[in-house]
Parts: sequence; C-alpha cells; structure tokens
Amino acid sequence: MSEEKALGRRIGYARVSTKDQRLSIQLDALNVAGCKPIFKDHGVSGTKGSRPGLNAMLEDMKAGDTVAIYKLDRLGRSVLHLSDLLVRFRDEGIHFMSLSEGINTSTPGGKLVFHLFSAFAEFQRDIILENTLCGLEAAKRRGKRLGRPRILEEANVIDAQGLLDAGVKRETVASFFGVSRMTLDRALVRAADE
Repeated sequence: MSEEKALGRRIGYARVSTKDQRLSIQLDALNVAGCKPIFKDHGVSGTKGSRPGLNAMLEDMKAGDTVAIYKLDRLGRSVLHLSDLLVRFRDEGIHFMSLSEGINTSTPGGKLVFHLFSAFAEFQRDIILENTLCGLEAAKRRGKRLGRPRILEEANVIDAQGLLDAGVKRETVASFFGVSRMTLDRALVRAADE
C-alpha cells in the first residue's frame, strides 16, 4: 500500500467531556505519534460544535498538515459534525488520522473514509431537508401560519392605513405603533395583497 507524504505538521487534538476525566491517555498516544502542537478541550462535550481547543486548532492548521486524534468520538459525537469536519479537512488539504481506528487519509483506504463521511453528511442533510419540507407542508395543510409572529395585528394595520390616509407621515405612524418604517411598509403591502 502506498502512502502519500504529508508535508506539514502532525497536529494533535484531545478532548474529555467532564472536568474529572483525564486527558493523559490521549496525550500520551498523541505524543508517541509525534504530534506537535496538541490542542485540548477539557470538560467540554463533543456535542458542542464550537470548542476553544478545537477552534484554535482549526485556525492554526494549514494545507499539508495532519490532524491526529486518539479516537473518532474525541473529535465529534454527531455523524454530521464529524462529517463536516472531515470534509473541511479534505477541502483544505489537511490529512486526518485516528490512532485507535487506524484511519489515515494519506493512504488509499483512508481516502475512502473521506468519501464515506462526505456521503453520510450529504445523506443526513437530505433527510433533514426532506423531513423539514414534509413538516412545513403538513403544517400548511392544517392551516398553520408559518414564520415569525407578526408585530402588527390586522387591526393595527387598518388603523395605520387610516392615519396615513389622513396625511400623517409614515415615520410618525411607525413610531406610534413602535415599529420601524420598513416593518410598517411590509405590513401595509401584505394587507393589500390579502
């Protein structure tokens, strides 16, 4: 099996979810793998997409670097977040390796992992989109009004139109009802269309 040579650094990332857990097993493995620097998140859940150590690593990495982790679940708990990170690594020319699972994207088998995770992410997004659209359609059939609640009720819009017809300036009418002029204009257009 041929292996591509990663040109950059081998960057480590370690994470534990609670303050009483220790990072030592992960740090020892990453040090043996030759990682420098090693970014850490201590007491931070893997379900959080934004983590101080992870964010610092993402800012620091450059094309040709390799990101190394002890186990896949240290990088992310959700398949979608993990997939997003791996696709980002691929797109930015970053190699990836998971020591426990034996994944190394500088090998042909490791490249397959990138493709599989990319396909999983796309599949999951398609399912979420399909479910969302079905839910919206069902809500419409039940007569639910979708979107944010309207700031101006129908009676207020009628009163506002009356004030405008009487010659009161738009800014004054909007201020009277506690909305911006743009909100007032949208409400008037919507009322005229209904």
